[in-house]
Amino acid sequence: MRTISLIATEESGDRLGAALMRELRQRFGGRVTFHGVGGRAMEAEGLRSLFPIEELSIIGFAAVVKQLRSILRRIRETADAVIAAAPDMLVIIDSPDFTHRVAKRVRARAPGIPIVDYVSPTVWAWRPGRARKMRAYVDHVLAILPFEPAAHRDLGGPPCTFVGHPLIERVASLRPDAEEQQRRDATPPVLLALPGSRRGEIRHHMAVFGETLGQLKTQGVAFELVLPTMPHLHDLIEAGVRDWPIQPRIVIGEDAKRAAFRIARAAFAKSGTVTLELALAQVPMVAAYKGGAVEAWIVRRAIHASSVILANLVVGENVVPEFLQEDCVPDKLVPALRDVLADTPMRRRQAEAFARIDAIMATGARSPSARAADVVLAMLRP
Repeated sequence: MRTISLIATEESGDRLGAALMRELRQRFGGRVTFHGVGGRAMEAEGLRSLFPIEELSIIGFAAVVKQLRSILRRIRETADAVIAAAPDMLVIIDSPDFTHRVAKRVRARAPGIPIVDYVSPTVWAWRPGRARKMRAYVDHVLAILPFEPAAHRDLGGPPCTFVGHPLIERVASLRPDAEEQQRRDATPPVLLALPGSRRGEIRHHMAVFGETLGQLKTQGVAFELVLPTMPHLHDLIEAGVRDWPIQPRIVIGEDAKRAAFRIARAAFAKSGTVTLELALAQVPMVAAYKGGAVEAWIVRRAIHASSVILANLVVGENVVPEFLQEDCVPDKLVPALRDVLADTPMRRRQAEAFARIDAIMATGARSPSARAADVVLAMLRP
C-alpha cells in the first residue's frame, strides 16, 4: 500500500488534486491512501483534510498580514502531519505562499520524501529568483502553461514538465454549437461581466465595473449584460450590482457560466485564469485589475513579465488590452469595450490569436492528470 500526501488550499488546486487522486488510484488498483489538505473535490476522492481550506481563502497582502499568526500555525501543523505520515511522495498544489513553506519544512526534517510541485509559481512574472531557490526543496515541477519549462530552465529552476492545463479538457463545453453561434453573432451582443472569483477581488472591482458599464450604455452601445458567478458568491454579487446603472442577468454555477461563454460576443474580465478560459472559448475581451494600495505598491515594483494577462502570455502576443490599478478607470475602459464589441482591428487581432491556442496548449491524446500521474509515479521513492 502506497501513501501520498497532497496539499491544496484553493478550489482550483482542489480540483487538480482530485483528478490526480482518481488517476493514481486507477494506476495503483486502489492500493493507495491519500493524506493532507484539500477541499470538497479531494475529500470526495477519499482525503480527510487536516483543516478546512476555507480558512485560507484570503486575498491581498494586507489580509495576509492580519491572519499571519493563524497561517503560520497551519503551516507548522501541516508539515508536522506530513512528516508523521511518512508518505512515499508529497505533492504540493499551487498556493506557493503556503505550500512551499510546508515543503521547505518537510525537506529539512525528512529529506527522503520526494516533493513534486503541481502548478509552477509565476517565476516568469515576478520574483524570478524563486526558481533557483526551489531546487533545494522541490524535485520536479508539473507545469500547466506551455512556456513554463523553458522559464524554469532559463532561471535555473527544478526539472519541469508541461502536463497541460485542466481547461483543455473542457474546451468543448466552452465553444458554441450552431444555435449558440447564432446568438453570439446576433444583436444586441452578449457582454460578460467577470469581476472576480474571490470576495476580495469582487469588492475591489464592483464599483469600477458598474460605472464603466453604465457609461458604455449611456454612450448608446447596446448589449445584453450577463454576470456568471458561483453559489457561495451570489449574495455578494447581488449586493454589489444593486447600485449599477445597468442590471446584469446573473447566472449561477459552472454549467451556467459555460453556457454564457458559448453565447458571448465579448467579455469585461478581471485578469487571471478566466482570461485563458475566455481565449479557449474564443471570446475577445478587455482585462482589468484593481487591488489594494499595499498590494499595488509591491506588484508594481516586482512584475517582470510583458503582460499579466494569462491569455497574452500563452499566445505570446499582447492582444488583450489590460488596464491595471490607476489605469483601471472608466475613461480608459469604455473605449476599449466599444472596440471589443465592434468589428475592429483590436477584436480581429484577438480572434486570430485565439484561433492558435489549441495548438499551443496541446498535450496529445492524454489528459493533464494522466501526464501528471506519470511524473508522480516516476518520482515515488522505492
